[in-house]
Amino acid sequence: MAEKIAKSVTVNYTEAQSAKMIQDYVSGVTVEAIALELGKSARSVIAKLSREKVYVAKTYQSKTGEKVVKKDETADAIAAILNLTEPETESLTKANKTALQKIFAALANSKPV
Repeated sequence: MAEKIAKSVTVNYTEAQSAKMIQDYVSGVTVEAIALELGKSARSVIAKLSREKVYVAKTYQSKTGEKVVKKDETADAIAAILNLTEPETESLTKANKTALQKIFAALANSKPV
């Protein structure tokens, strides 16, 4: 008969560490500072805070300070206005991002005929 082998589980963070980490993060302590205090990597701390549903990812901005809009999103918006098919939309996504943004702006500001 086969013997049962007990699996040992490695715990990365104790309950006390997790509680303090969450409290610190919510209070405004940076991920880097928390990681340094716990002797862990910032990625590990982010992963734990994400599992605890506490971590808020950074929002990125363009060089002009605007919210970053992906090229695909702009192409999809243009396609919706023009009722383009999926293949036409795919073709559109190959265009330059600046050109797509200008096309979208022109369509958004145009008056129906």
